Amino acid sequence: MQEFINSAYLPLVVLLLAVWVIPWKGVAPWRAARRHDLGWFIALLIINTVGILEIIYIFDFSKRPQKNAVADQ
Repeated sequence: MQEFINSAYLPLVVLLLAVWVIPWKGVAPWRAARRHDLGWFIALLIINTVGILEIIYIFDFSKRPQKNAVADQ
């Protein structure tokens, strides 16, 4: 493990992870805010799961109908 941390590949891995995570971190909280899902919005901003939680929210929870939907204006 120490060899990988000191290797030349570490900056490339960090860059690839950032390129993967940034779009998911942008879309998922935006959808949560539009749906007035405050709990999801806060969780998506704070918890870093390398995009996994964001993908689950986008493709599953944001597609479900809201129980107490607030009418969009």
